[in-house]
Amino acid sequence: MNIMDFNVKKLAADAGTFLSRAVQFTEEKLGQAEKTELDAHLENLLSKAECTKLWTEKIMKQTEVLLQPNPNARIEEFVYEKLDRKAPSRMNNPELLGQYMIDAGNEFGPGTAYGNALIKCGETQKRIGTADRELIQTSAINFLTPLRNFIEGDYKTITKERKLLQNKRLDLDAAKTRLKKAKVAEARAASEQEVRITQSEFDRQAEITRLLLEGISSTHAHHLRCLNDFVEAQMTYYAQCYQYMLDLQKQLGSFPSTFLSNNNQSSTTPVQSVSAPSVLASASASLPSVSNSIVTSGLSELKSSSGSRKARVLYDYDAANSSELSLLADEVITVYSIPGMDSDWLMGERGNQKGKVPITYLELLN
Repeated sequence: MNIMDFNVKKLAADAGTFLSRAVQFTEEKLGQAEKTELDAHLENLLSKAECTKLWTEKIMKQTEVLLQPNPNARIEEFVYEKLDRKAPSRMNNPELLGQYMIDAGNEFGPGTAYGNALIKCGETQKRIGTADRELIQTSAINFLTPLRNFIEGDYKTITKERKLLQNKRLDLDAAKTRLKKAKVAEARAASEQEVRITQSEFDRQAEITRLLLEGISSTHAHHLRCLNDFVEAQMTYYAQCYQYMLDLQKQLGSFPSTFLSNNNQSSTTPVQSVSAPSVLASASASLPSVSNSIVTSGLSELKSSSGSRKARVLYDYDAANSSELSLLADEVITVYSIPGMDSDWLMGERGNQKGKVPITYLELLN
């Protein structure tokens, strides 16, 4: 037998097998043929694998949207990844905003209050942009890559073996159908032999598929560790952003109580003096938990008197050093002023604890 004859016979055999499977599948759909059912344990494993694949894809895609909201940027990164090339580095949104603020501040003049504030805000925005890059990079390595490896690796293998199991089942049921239709003893004996062979192949493939599917539990455990890494990366990012903004607020709060006029304003134009605490207080007045009471006459009276008042804390504050008092949102403390104290601060007492507290974090009570 030459190679051509062998190939022709193989193609004929493959075509016959494909036709047999197609007929069996069609008859099953029409209710004209019996179907060998998988055992309950294997069916549960298959369902668990499908569910894992479905939600892994959704979580992975939405995480990508969270880390990179710009769809065009995501497409560009995908193309570069497929080409195995590094995407060009570009400023992200916080970095771009920060650069605009810095440029504007230099244009208005670093010596002016507004220009100085813009520069400080811009530097903080750029630090947030750097932290954002670190979050994306860490999340991509520790969270997105393992999820993608499961979808493109393990689950593809499961799908391949599951498809093979389906074909072995069709072969088995087709053999059973032929056995039922066999009339002659010789044909019946051949059909019985075929059923034994296809049953053995089906059982072996079912075992292979089962072992693969049982690995889904290990996949869940691995993805749990990756999820912890992702949460830790987010926690680090938000903690950095909070600290950056806290430092920025302190810097803005340390500006002189009377702002200097901008360079482009005429000396004959009256300029209304604005204190930094008042700016912060008015900016935060739109928040539900913040009251305008910190800019009322009650504060002025407290600063000029030797008495004390009760105050509600508006939001958490972490003391920068031992001279300050850490605060928790919604707690009530006693506050008072002492001679020579910075106008942006009061002394606060909670039981035996005392220390300086920023007035922008307080709401004086009646």
